[in-house]
Amino acid sequence: MNAKNLAGIYPALITPYTDNNQIGEEALRRIIGLNVEKGVDGFYVGGSTGEAFVLSLKERKRILEIAVDENRGRVNIISHIGCISTDDAIELGVQAKSLGANAVSAVPPFYYKFSFEEIKRYYFAIADAVQLPLVVYNIPSLSGVELTPGNLRELRENPYIVGIKHTSMNLYQLERMHAADHDLLIFNGHDEVCLAGLTMGADGAIGSTYNILAEKFIQIRSLYLSGDYKAAYEVQTEANQVIEALIQVGVFAGIKYVLYKKYGIDCGPCRAPFSPLPEKSKTFLDGIIEKYL
Repeated sequence: MNAKNLAGIYPALITPYTDNNQIGEEALRRIIGLNVEKGVDGFYVGGSTGEAFVLSLKERKRILEIAVDENRGRVNIISHIGCISTDDAIELGVQAKSLGANAVSAVPPFYYKFSFEEIKRYYFAIADAVQLPLVVYNIPSLSGVELTPGNLRELRENPYIVGIKHTSMNLYQLERMHAADHDLLIFNGHDEVCLAGLTMGADGAIGSTYNILAEKFIQIRSLYLSGDYKAAYEVQTEANQVIEALIQVGVFAGIKYVLYKKYGIDCGPCRAPFSPLPEKSKTFLDGIIEKYL
């Protein structure tokens, strides 16, 4: 399988909620339509940005159903199916395949400090059961698991394991993964170093802030591929002005507020135990929206 066909810029979709804390279907459909129009290459559905681990399996399935239906095959869909439970991850993966997702992705099993052999069995079990291209998800700051180039070599023994979403500031590690395996599909995961990740071998990027800044990251990748590195750096700097502000107030809540203020898409707050966005943060973001968006 040619995993490089999945390369490009993917918003990691947020999860909107209604006033009664249900999945905000209308808002989710509007976010997808907005970003398809901007020219994204695909969507990463049900990941960290989508608050996966405060959702039930039923809700995670419903979100993917909505995303696939609204997308209508226009761009790629990578479904994040990661769970601590291998059986739950497989259940989500089987659904993703039945709906026509292009690939699946999974964070390693966390919390219990599993050995790498246990993590490897988890990934192989998912890959063999689902039989879709699988992108492993390296996010050590949240999972407590750091996948190394050596680990990845072992995982790549399974033909369905085609890539990695590398959400780590260790871009040396990203470069080493690329140098060791040029067929490996690599997505940069930290938005603020998208350009740096591309220069170190990433084929594309998956990011939270792409929900509201997709056009900038599409431009960064286009400029990089054309060799205009100075212009790409300038756009990355522009994007980082917004990213810095979002980090200050809470990235997911901040993105939802910008979607409402700039695009009129009401996404509600993040789900508890996340805190609602304070009024002072909204006022702060109003200034950022006026100045940069």
